[in-house]
Amino acid sequence: YESGMTVVHAEEVTGLGMPAIIAKARRIVGDGPTYLSFDVDSIDPAFAPGTGTPVAGGPSSAKILSVLRQINQVDIVGADVVEVAPAYDHADITAIAGSTVAMHYLGLLAERKARLEELNSGNNVVAALNQASGI
Repeated sequence: YESGMTVVHAEEVTGLGMPAIIAKARRIVGDGPTYLSFDVDSIDPAFAPGTGTPVAGGPSSAKILSVLRQINQVDIVGADVVEVAPAYDHADITAIAGSTVAMHYLGLLAERKARLEELNSGNNVVAALNQASGI
């Protein structure tokens, strides 16, 4: 896309498989800051029926969560979950799927914060050692 955004369609996920999609995502974003947007209607309607545009053939919510667990080294700086439509969501199935994705996002952001704090404390230790030794 002209905006620089990359969209991965359900057919591509199904055709390539999750490991290839994860590798592709890591190649695309590299070490740069990444905003992750998840469209809940990409999940098969059997697992997320409460959306305005359900399309059969998407991955299960379990597959989506598996992908999220495997991208913890990506520098995620923000995220959203879109297309949950409560009016169509029987028994809160889609709300549960969407909120679980959001919870995983929060976990990824917490991991990122912990990595940054660890790096900063390491840098502070190096700076203190350098200062103490007169470097």
